[in-house]
Amino acid sequence: MPGSSRRLSGAAVEAHTTINRTVEDTFGFYRDFTNMPRFLGDVMTVEETGPGTSRWTIQGPVGIHVKWTIRVVEERANELIRYETVALTGLSTRWEVSFRPGPVAGQTEVREVMETPFGRLGRAGLALIGKSPSGEVRSNLQRLKELLEEGRVTHRGHSVAGKFRPTT
Repeated sequence: MPGSSRRLSGAAVEAHTTINRTVEDTFGFYRDFTNMPRFLGDVMTVEETGPGTSRWTIQGPVGIHVKWTIRVVEERANELIRYETVALTGLSTRWEVSFRPGPVAGQTEVREVMETPFGRLGRAGLALIGKSPSGEVRSNLQRLKELLEEGRVTHRGHSVAGKFRPTT
């Protein structure tokens, strides 16, 4: 599988991949958060609610749907997006996604860092309910790569059952 994952601290996981698309194409696709349900394993819908904010519907264990408000906290065009859930202080999940030219013209290196609340305890709790953050980050980047390079998703790991159906 492209990319790798490693723990940065008790609360963060990281993965990266190289996508055969330009930085501008890759950043533009990712930054349009309405594209998220097309490759994120548990995000079912995204609706823009204002400048830099959106409402995401997540499908959790046993089919429970949860709505999160997401806010962009930093953005540098074609380089970086930082966003987080709007929650009580210390309870936000945070993402940092960086984009840079790959080793070959027309490629983009994408790096994602996800930080969960409660450090190792929070990550362990998520893993117990089948939502391992490191597995999700790797799988989501794999699906982003497939979608941008091939126009379809085949990788179904760490996703809601039946969300990414095989194409014939």
